[in-house]
Amino acid sequence: MLSEPVPLPEPKRLGTLARLAPEPMKVILNWGRRYSLWVFNFGLACCAIEFIAASMARHDFIRLGVIPFAPGPRQADLMVVSGTVTDKMAPAVKRLYEQMPEPKYVISFGACSNCGGPYWDSYSVTKGVDQIIPVDVYVPGCPPRPEALLQGILKLQEKIARESLHERYGPTPSRPAVSHPSPAALQSGLVRPPAAESPAAPSGEDR
Repeated sequence: MLSEPVPLPEPKRLGTLARLAPEPMKVILNWGRRYSLWVFNFGLACCAIEFIAASMARHDFIRLGVIPFAPGPRQADLMVVSGTVTDKMAPAVKRLYEQMPEPKYVISFGACSNCGGPYWDSYSVTKGVDQIIPVDVYVPGCPPRPEALLQGILKLQEKIARESLHERYGPTPSRPAVSHPSPAALQSGLVRPPAAESPAAPSGEDR
């Protein structure tokens, strides 16, 4: 017998308190977020080698407050898509992006991730990762050098330093308030009780 699902707390809209927070508090919060970016690397092709080089001792983007190789998407703040995104891989990229907690950011690293690169006319290559997930910073090149990724990280940190979570996630005339699904709707279909077995019809020998 399956037990009843545990009720989930009602989701809260991100950025509501950021509107009421004093300006010095916003500066401190943005300062903490910009220098504690856990990276979820989506290395798909040769650009991933340049990403690895940027994380090694020579370039060492940890000195910028970027922690590479998060344990999973639920612990990550930044997704770096480095390489060719194919139509077959696109659903996996989108699914893992949706598992990341808010606020989350995306760096598109390399020409293939930006627009398809030299494979833009291929039948199996997605014409840019921004067709499936929102991108904050584009790093051009085929492949870009590690220094280009460092510059992209600095541009993202500048964006985080001057942003407001209320402006990013709060309702606006062009973006109305999002109605969150209820806990019952989130759990529906996940755990289903086994179907009741119908009694077997008697055979001819039992008569």
